[in-house]
Amino acid sequence: MDRYEEQEERIFKVFDEDEIPSVELKSLEVYLIFLRDNIEMPCELTGIEDFNWEEFYIIGPGDKKEYEKLKKNRPSYSDKYDLLSFGEFDEDYGIFVNLKRISDDKIFSLPLADLKSTEKKSKNYQILDDYSVWFVNNM
Repeated sequence: MDRYEEQEERIFKVFDEDEIPSVELKSLEVYLIFLRDNIEMPCELTGIEDFNWEEFYIIGPGDKKEYEKLKKNRPSYSDKYDLLSFGEFDEDYGIFVNLKRISDDKIFSLPLADLKSTEKKSKNYQILDDYSVWFVNNM
């Protein structure tokens, strides 16, 4: 079995159904329960890639000094966060998590699909990667 088949099997087990469901409120609720039961705390997270607001500054013509100033009050994909709790969920952004930025203790709520564990060899890394892959591929 290759890596993708193994991942698909893990996602199947979350839902315990004949097929992997699309992203809707019911499937998000099932995944949220799974995450609450299986994520080990403490859990340190960071961004998978630049957040939407950062694209103008990272990929586009945005001013680097302005970007650094904005990052003081906005979450950045390059920051590290402690997972505090799971929050609300919706079909557009999936499950939100409440986070504390490690560098300054600022609190943010971000879509979980945009985040990954900083510990690549941890159980959390695989669980969060599986969730992000399911969410992105089944919207």
